[in-house]
Formats: sequence, C-alpha cells, structure tokens
Amino acid sequence: MEAKIIRKTFIEFFESKKHQYVPSAPIVVKNDPTLMFTNAGMNQFKDAFLGNEIAKFPRVANSQKCLRVSGKHNDLEEVGVDTYHHTMFEMLGNWSFGDYFKKDAIHWAWELLTEVYGLDKERLYVSVFEGDQGDNLEMDREAYELWKEIVPEDRIIMGSKKDNFWEMGDTGPCGPCSEIHIDLRSEEERNTVPGKDLVNNDHEQVIEIWNLVFMQFNRLADGSLKNLPAKHVDTGMGFERLVRAIQHKQSNYDTDLFAPFLKALEQKSGKTYGQDTQTDIAFRVIVDHIRAISFTIADGQLPSNNKAGYVIRRILRRAVRYGYTFLGFQEPFLYSLCGLIADNFGDIFPEVRQQEEFISKVILEEETSFLRTLDNGLKRLDQIKKELAEQNETVISGQTAFELYDTFGFPLDLTSLIARENGLSLDEKGFAAEMEKQKNRSRAASEQETGDWVLVHEDTGVEFIGYDFLEAFSHILKYRVVKAKKGESYQVVLDKTPFYAESGGQVGDTGWLISETEKIRVTDTKKENDLIVHLVDKLPQNPEARFSAEVSRERRKLTMNNHTATHLLQSALREVLGDHIQQRGSLVNDQLLRFDFSHFSKMTEKEILKVEQIVNEKIRENIHLSEQRNVPIEEAKKQGATALFGEKYGDFVRVITFDPKFSVELCGGTHVPYTSQIGLFKIISEGSISSGVRRIEAITSVKAEEYLRSQEHLVKEIQEILKNPKDLRQAVESLIAERNDLRKEIEALHAEKAGNVKQELLKSVTQTAGKSVVIAKVALPHADALKKLAFELKNELEKAFVILAADVAGKPQIAVILDEALVADEKLDAGQIVRDLAKEIQGGGGGQPFFATAGGKKIEGLDQVVEKAKAQFLT
Repeated sequence: MEAKIIRKTFIEFFESKKHQYVPSAPIVVKNDPTLMFTNAGMNQFKDAFLGNEIAKFPRVANSQKCLRVSGKHNDLEEVGVDTYHHTMFEMLGNWSFGDYFKKDAIHWAWELLTEVYGLDKERLYVSVFEGDQGDNLEMDREAYELWKEIVPEDRIIMGSKKDNFWEMGDTGPCGPCSEIHIDLRSEEERNTVPGKDLVNNDHEQVIEIWNLVFMQFNRLADGSLKNLPAKHVDTGMGFERLVRAIQHKQSNYDTDLFAPFLKALEQKSGKTYGQDTQTDIAFRVIVDHIRAISFTIADGQLPSNNKAGYVIRRILRRAVRYGYTFLGFQEPFLYSLCGLIADNFGDIFPEVRQQEEFISKVILEEETSFLRTLDNGLKRLDQIKKELAEQNETVISGQTAFELYDTFGFPLDLTSLIARENGLSLDEKGFAAEMEKQKNRSRAASEQETGDWVLVHEDTGVEFIGYDFLEAFSHILKYRVVKAKKGESYQVVLDKTPFYAESGGQVGDTGWLISETEKIRVTDTKKENDLIVHLVDKLPQNPEARFSAEVSRERRKLTMNNHTATHLLQSALREVLGDHIQQRGSLVNDQLLRFDFSHFSKMTEKEILKVEQIVNEKIRENIHLSEQRNVPIEEAKKQGATALFGEKYGDFVRVITFDPKFSVELCGGTHVPYTSQIGLFKIISEGSISSGVRRIEAITSVKAEEYLRSQEHLVKEIQEILKNPKDLRQAVESLIAERNDLRKEIEALHAEKAGNVKQELLKSVTQTAGKSVVIAKVALPHADALKKLAFELKNELEKAFVILAADVAGKPQIAVILDEALVADEKLDAGQIVRDLAKEIQGGGGGQPFFATAGGKKIEGLDQVVEKAKAQFLT
C-alpha cells in the first residue's frame, strides 16, 4: 500500500466514525509563548483541551506537520543515526473533545490497525499507565480492562510516567496514555527474544506506532495537576513508522516516503545508499532535514540567528555538513530537492507546492553562505585533531570552539557533533567564557578608533541578501561619525543587510534598524568600493546589540516598479528608434524614472506614444522575471544581454530578463516579479540634456496616483470636519489620544463591573441536591464578558450549575455552564437546557453538554428565562 493511500485510508476511516477532517496547522507556532514549533498534533487544539474555547467539532482527525528539534521533545541527535527518528514528521491523529473517551479510542485503533491495514495481531503489544506516587495517580485500570477484551494479558505492558503519561511540555494539557507497539523482527528473532521484553528499549525493530492519550489534567507551573473541564482523547500515530510497518520495511527510510529523495541523492553524489554506515547516516540526515527545512520555510520561518530561525539554520547546516563531508558535495545541493518536496507532499500540504521557488531560493542562499566558510572550517578542525593527537588530548578547548564559531560560522552543536564522530569531547563552559570575553572586547573596541571607523564586531565581510529578503537579523561591524557644516551624520556597516546600496541609477534603500531597546532610521544606503554603508540619523546606544534590519517595503516596491519600467523603456526605444539606442545614465526612485539615452533628434509625439504603447503591452502581458546570478560574463553576452556603457563588470554577472526576445540586461538592481505589478507607464517629458543625449522622465502605477488624489480629497474632508485646524496632524492625534483614553476608561469600568457582578452572583449561590446553583439576570457589555463570567463561576463553584440571562449591550443572550460531573452522572445537557430557555427570548442556540449559549430578539423575555429556570431547577 502506497504512503498516500495509507494516509488517505486513515482519514476516511475516521470520517466514517463521524470525525471532521481538518487541515494541518502551521509547523511554526505564532501565538503560543511556550512553543516555537508544533511538536504534536494536539497543539492547535490546546485551548479546547483547557476549556478556553469551545471546539468547533466534537470529533476531529487530521495529519499534522510536526517538528521536534528543541525543548522537551528533541529528537535531532538521533536523526540519521537510527532509522526511525525524524525532525519533521507527520502525526496522524483523531481527537475527541468531551465526546467519546477510552473505550472508543482503543477499539477504533485496534480495528484500523488490524482489520483495515491488516497488521499482524501477533506482532502488536500495548501499554498502560502503571500510576505514579509523586503525582498521586493510580494505575489506569479502565484502559487495562478495555485492552484485556482485545489482547491477551501477556501483551499488555505496564508503563511508567516517563513512557505512559503524555505531557506536551512543562505545563499544559496532559494525561495517561496507552501506546501500541509493533515487533518487526524476523520470526527467528521473535522466537529467541519475546517482543514484550524489547518494548520501550530503543530497539530499531520494536517500535511504538500509535499513542492514545487520555487528556484529563492540566499541568500547572508549580507542577501540580488540575482536572481539565472535560475529558478528551488525543491520539498520535507516527505516519512514517506506520508506513514502514505496512510496507514491511526494516527502516522508515526504505519506504516510498523517502525512496525518491534517496535515489536523487544517489544520482547527484554517485554514491549508493546501503553500502557504508557513515554514508548511510549522511543520506538519512539529508533526506530527513530537507523536509523540516522546506516545511518551516513554507510556513513563514526563515533561517536566522534568532530562536526558531536559528533552529532551522542549525538543521540546514547539519545537512550541508553531512553532504559535504560524506557525499562529496562541494556546491549547493539541498535546494535542488525542493521539487521532490512539492511533488510528494503538495497534495496534502499545498503550501510547499505553491512556494516551491521561494523555498528553493532561501535554501540556496543559506547553502551558498555556509559553504563559503565550511571548507576552511573543516580544514581547521583537521588541524585541531592532529594537534590534540600529538598532545594525547581528547578535549577541544572552549577557545578553539569559539574560534570555529566566530571565524567559520560553526554553531557549537556542529563542532560538538564532529568532535563526537572523532572520539573527542568539547569544553562547553570554556566556550561560554570566550563568548563573554568577546562581548567585553566589543565594548572596548567601540571606544577605540581604527582610522575613521569604530570597530564593534570582527569584520568577516558583508553579506547582501536584498534580492530575496527585506528583513534580516544583523550586527553592526563598525560605525563612524561624519562631520559636515550641517552637523554630524553617522554611517554603519552591517554583517548582513537587505538594504540595496545606490548603484546603476537605482537609489539606496531606506528603512529601520530595530533592536530590543531602540529604533534607528536608515536615511540612505550607499556603496564605498564594495562596502555597503548605511546612513542613519543617530548612533545606537548599544552598538553590540542585534538589530532587525528592515527595508521600507512600499518605497522599495515603487522603486522596483520604476526600475523594471526602465528596462522595458530601453527595449521599446530600440524597437521604435533603432539599435543605436544606448543607455547613458538613469535615475530610479520611488517617485519617477529618468532615462538618458543616445539619440540625435527630438522624439515625435507619435514615437513617444508608440514607446508608451509597447511598454504598457509588456506590462499587461504579465511577464515573469527571469533572474540569473553568477553567470559567466561570456555566457551572458551570448544570451544577448545589454550592458551599461562604462559599467565595470566582473567575471560573473547577474542577468535580468523580461521575455528573452524583448529585454535581457546585465543589472544589479531590484525588480518586480511580474511586469503587471507596474500597473501603468506614462512618459511625462522628453528633451535634450547634451549633444546626442536625450532624457525621458516617466511615472508608473496609476493606482498610486489615484490613491494620492483620494488621500488629498480625504484630507480636505477631514480638515472641514475638524473646522480647518492649523495643525491637522496634531488635531487628529489629539482625537486619537482622547479616544484611546476613553476606551481604556471604559474597559476598566467594564472589568470592574464584571468583577462586581461575579461577586454578587457568588453571594447568591443556592446549594441544592449537591449542586451549586446560580440562576440570575445580568447586564454585560459584550458576549466575551458573558462567556468569561460563566467559566469563572464554574471554576470557583463545586459542581457548578449556572444559568445566566444576560442583557448584552441591549441584546438578549443566555449562557448555561455545567460541571462535567453533572453531565456525566445526571445526564444533564447544557445545549438542551439553553435551547428550551431560548424560546422565551424568541431565539435559539446550542453548544456542548457542559457549555452552551443562545441569542434572541426579545430582550424583555430575560425575566421569563430566569423564572422558568428557577421553576425547573430550584423546586
């Protein structure tokens, strides 16, 4: 059975059990401070488990992209070394939110594995939680009894808290779990050693494939456990391991999930997988890591030196290093595998297909950058190993590890990995001490001048990434003060920059340098030889800080519009006026384009209109940018690329093409991805500037013009509304400030009122039949306040039974919330209750058994809601 069919079968099976299929959440976590990456299928449902929100569906199934390379769940060091751990993997899962629990979860898992997938029952083992005294938790007797109905007792294994109590992290939803393991060994091996003895003992052929987690608790920051509002099921089955079991393979990497990637690597490297242990590890590392890298980039996380970005950079460099050392790749190679990612995963995860080109470019840039220093770094490591051997030492000093980090860009974990491969260890404390020394040196260096420059960090060269990115995390290498009659100005040089420096007629970028403590405006960017210099409006308070270098996006976009239009203009001029047309100068900024060209007569109106027509036709054709970097100059010339007169070119050039039959130029500037982005081209002047040289000025994007006109009209309207103040900005800011102050005041009053309402309701609690009953009419500012109030009452009451008839900003709403014990023991249903009460306000509603809401039209019916509820539940 093919992997795609196995995944499809899983989804269809649970859809037949009335589960809703939901797409995978992003692998990069955005709004959860406790996680950088999605490390389990349940992450996107965390709020539903905690009771902070009501699940959209009571039963859900999906295939979730997961990444485990940091924090509590970190499999990075095992990846490639063994055959069943991965960085990025798919987690097949089914969930129940307060609906079914252990019985159905266990029976459906067994049905799917044995009856649908046809796995051998004799090879399967299950485990249950044995209890834990530290958490005062008893054995999961319920799960044990359920498994006894399915498998012989000698196949049920008692598991410790480590193996059979699942926790997402240090805090959060958790609970006992029941794992299903499979023994993939040969019959001979199975007869020699029982599979039961190898479960959870890191045996490569006796592996866990499915974990059924019974979410019952929330782990608090102090380590204690609190019961969740409802009991849930959260299962996770490693897709890669399942495919291996069904396809009867000895390794995850032998399945059709990885086979195309291994084959491609074999063809590229000339080596064969399966013939050498170390080479095989390299194969596995690369085919695993390319998935993790591609999926995280597709979900918006670029490699960087910060947090999640640094994790991805580490993974990428680990793959590059293995390919370089063991497969002989001296040039970038990872990026070429992106097409296979799109082909093999684009159906279930369309983002990797849609962003294939972008992902490939990002990886190529990262590979290129790292390979520049990897060769020298590895040579230095070889020298270090020889020196240690001569001295009969086995520990790489912290100072040496820091040299590799500072000079060659080796992350500490990469040096540590190479050390282990060679039987060496690493002085990590010494490395940390060297890092601190560097900070001290930077502080001292910032007080000393070398020529006009003040050194901040070791100058290892400047990397320009502005063709692909408009933001980068950067450090200041050096800065200087420039004194002039108008006062002092300041210039800084960054180690990595997305800012385009003025060149070839295109103006330099502007934007911001942003650290944790300050925001500095970049007013211009220029070149000084090959050095990219940023003009800033002030010096940073802490030059050592890491800055987010952010280009002004709108200004860059408008500049690109005009630059690409300049290329189209030159080709149109040659078509209309003749091949003698040569560029003699240009200016490209966000306002206009100015193009100087060789021609000996004034252009006629007809010629100008024809040029405009051709350029606008090319804009409407939506021609895609073809960009070639590092093209040998002779090859570029053979392509017919137009070079600028007087421009100095190196041996390798950048070729910009918009339709190879129309515009092919050597250019270092920035351009639009498609000509349609330009919108519209209009020549506003044509004239002579010197003998044989004429100048055209033009503008682009009629939408920009329309926008400016509409803004002008809007400003006039605002002026009239505000009685034509002398300082319009100040008047508007005053209004905004006044509004914000009033909003804060109102929110504070609402919070105070809601708190008072809760306290009054707690005083009115009626104890009846073992329930804490609150039935009342309240007035609240918004629906969220009603939900919040209901849950707060439930959390503070023992066996809460709460019905709130609420006047929410003049609209009638009802909320019913019940303790889970009442739902389970007394068969109460909040949804049924609220639907019945909603009749009094001419409305309807529903929800889950423990919480439901309703809205209506008849505000005066709220009193009847209270009376009816009291008559039903307090008598």
